[in-house]
Amino acid sequence: MNYRYILILIMGMALTTQAQDLTKNQAEKLAGLPLKCLQQEYPNKLNQLLQDNTELKSPKELHPAFYGCFDWHSSVHGHWSLVYLLKKFPDIANKQLIIEKLTTNLSQQNITKEIEYFNKKHEWSFERLYGWAWLLQLQQELDNHSDTSLKALAKNLQPLTDLLVARYHEFLPKLLYPIRVGTHTNTAFGMNLAWDYAVSSKNTKFQELLKKEAQRMFLQDQNCPFTWEPSGTDFLSPCLEELALMSRVLPKEQFLPWAKKFAPNLFKKDFAWEVAKVSDRQDGHLVHLDGLNFSRAWNFYELAANYKELAHLKKIADIHLKFSLPAITDGNYEGEHWLASFALRAFVFKK
Repeated sequence: MNYRYILILIMGMALTTQAQDLTKNQAEKLAGLPLKCLQQEYPNKLNQLLQDNTELKSPKELHPAFYGCFDWHSSVHGHWSLVYLLKKFPDIANKQLIIEKLTTNLSQQNITKEIEYFNKKHEWSFERLYGWAWLLQLQQELDNHSDTSLKALAKNLQPLTDLLVARYHEFLPKLLYPIRVGTHTNTAFGMNLAWDYAVSSKNTKFQELLKKEAQRMFLQDQNCPFTWEPSGTDFLSPCLEELALMSRVLPKEQFLPWAKKFAPNLFKKDFAWEVAKVSDRQDGHLVHLDGLNFSRAWNFYELAANYKELAHLKKIADIHLKFSLPAITDGNYEGEHWLASFALRAFVFKK
């Protein structure tokens, strides 16, 4: 893949006044990234707790479904990216290859092995909540796909999804205080994707849990410190993810008064927020900030689309999306193994 050509292509798009909608050509370039790493076993970060030397196994042995793309959660949202793109562009290039790789990875046998790993007592919290949330997002995308072969994969994945939904029910009431970081363990983000799955799957019991726990943890919050963001390796905005969650669980007439207390400056027409800048894209943690620009964008797009009082945020979303697009296909594995998913999620919410 000619990454320099892709970089020039995307930089040309970034010079336009507004961020363009996702084109088929752009989608095919983005699909190439998870397609490349979905079955690339190394380098790999396992995040494994070892009880003894019998647990020293290769990534593929431990996680036969989600061993590629450097770590488990990036593999999961890499799968999501390809399923989403298959639905968005049914005639996308390499369609058969994409389906073949998805079918190989998401076999019933492989998902059974993943469940066995999650059922180890010392791995009960593995990938909580970030990886759990992306797994639910993948399930949602498969469930809503018209392709019969992908419907079969949805059925394969469902037992693992059901296990993780049960883990949400078990864990959230125990979480006395939300985790407000800008990285993987952010509570609001993990609940946002879970809510979308709960609604899509018509799981009212799950919705009730998420609504109850979100209000318990966040309803009294005021004056979120936007000026404190970002921290040095953020890829999520704690303030925006909390806003997104409360916009999901509260009716509009309750959300807007809450939001005006939580984020009063956001309602000002001249609100501005500088994009996050990356000093070294060879550093796997510093490159997180490109992801932050995409996650800010998807939240701004969603808020602008749903509330006329916040329509001015769309311009800020465009700025953030355009800024980091050139960084996702530069041939550097530190960013390319995951950033395409974040860019695609921004496009999902772009109206």
